[in-house]
Amino acid sequence: MDQGTRDEVLAHLAEAVGSVTAAHPTRVAVDGPPAAGKTTLADELAAVLRTQGRAVIRATIDDFLFPRAQRYPRGEYSAEGCYFDTHDNDALTRVLLDPLGPGGDRRFQQAVYDHTADTALSPPVTTAPADAVLLFDGVFLMRPELIDRWDLRVFVSTALEKTVDRAVIRERRVSSRADVERRWRERYIPAQQLYFTTVRPTEHADIIVHNDEPQQPAWETRTR
Repeated sequence: MDQGTRDEVLAHLAEAVGSVTAAHPTRVAVDGPPAAGKTTLADELAAVLRTQGRAVIRATIDDFLFPRAQRYPRGEYSAEGCYFDTHDNDALTRVLLDPLGPGGDRRFQQAVYDHTADTALSPPVTTAPADAVLLFDGVFLMRPELIDRWDLRVFVSTALEKTVDRAVIRERRVSSRADVERRWRERYIPAQQLYFTTVRPTEHADIIVHNDEPQQPAWETRTR
């Protein structure tokens, strides 16, 4: 395992992206628990890759949710519902991952849902350059339905208890501490525990970034 600065882990990730050889865009999963720091890491990596001249497509699992009316058949605090009922993985593969993958035409949409307005989206279809990089952040990205659609798999690891504290800070303007803690302890953390037990995502990751201390991360590169 290596440890260093934020810039050093980003340089390592950018090098790993650059080492992928494919005749289609490089599809990078940035997986991890809620509030692990996935979005921030993916945004920072995108900036590094763009300075290197790569065309970057940024997308997130939050733009592939089912509408709220469909997301909670097992109840608002169900861990099983969080894992099984929340994300439209069929749409994700159909409009984004498969078009950018082997045999795809590179014509993609990077969202199907506006989570702020809770409405469906149908953005214009865009054609990606063959050497583009898709940086896609989200939870549960190593699940069986998606695992084979990534060309590089990054897992952002953070102690689950630490994610609660981060979530309280992140959501303090819209939710009370009690509401955030209930959601995390009854829904999100048990859903992650279910995911770890059934899928073992870190065993599928190419790179694990240990992000308990974001400015002093550690990372390990795995051999598939």
